[in-house]
Amino acid sequence: MALIRWEPVAELGTIQNEMNRLFNNLFDQPNPTGRNGAAGRRWIPAMDLVETGDHYVLRADLPGVSDEDVNVQLEANVLTISGERKAEHETQQEGYYRLERASGGFSRSLSLPEGIEPDGVQAQFDRGVLEIRIPKPEQKKPRQVQISLNNRPKQQDTIETAETAATPDANTREPAMAAG
Repeated sequence: MALIRWEPVAELGTIQNEMNRLFNNLFDQPNPTGRNGAAGRRWIPAMDLVETGDHYVLRADLPGVSDEDVNVQLEANVLTISGERKAEHETQQEGYYRLERASGGFSRSLSLPEGIEPDGVQAQFDRGVLEIRIPKPEQKKPRQVQISLNNRPKQQDTIETAETAATPDANTREPAMAAG
């Protein structure tokens, strides 16, 4: 009989993978509230957010969506992209369908940093890709304060000492005797 070492950390990884699989399957299941009783899928467009030197650039893939069906809003530092992709198939009485492309409404929201100027946001829609350019807010620079040295007392260049008549020898350890 072979002994197998139990590793609890590996077990946690297995549990996490199973939970991820469960939730992915749960949210990818067909939605029974599709049009005409047909099963539909929830559609969430893929988006990329890239930071350049002076802009944030958001690109969203919206194939099959016209620019009239897309709404872009910026309110209280939250950018919201919403719209609808309409179904492109007709109801067929006979035969079989295989519908894999999702249709319906979508909405995505992203929180942006404080200080975004709404008037500087630009959006372009070209060949199914929505590109939104958001200028970065001005960075607040720290203020430097110059330290004044006028109130500091002047440092003396030399130290004056008074010598006495009886100076002890520097190499002896006996104290000097005062004349009296």
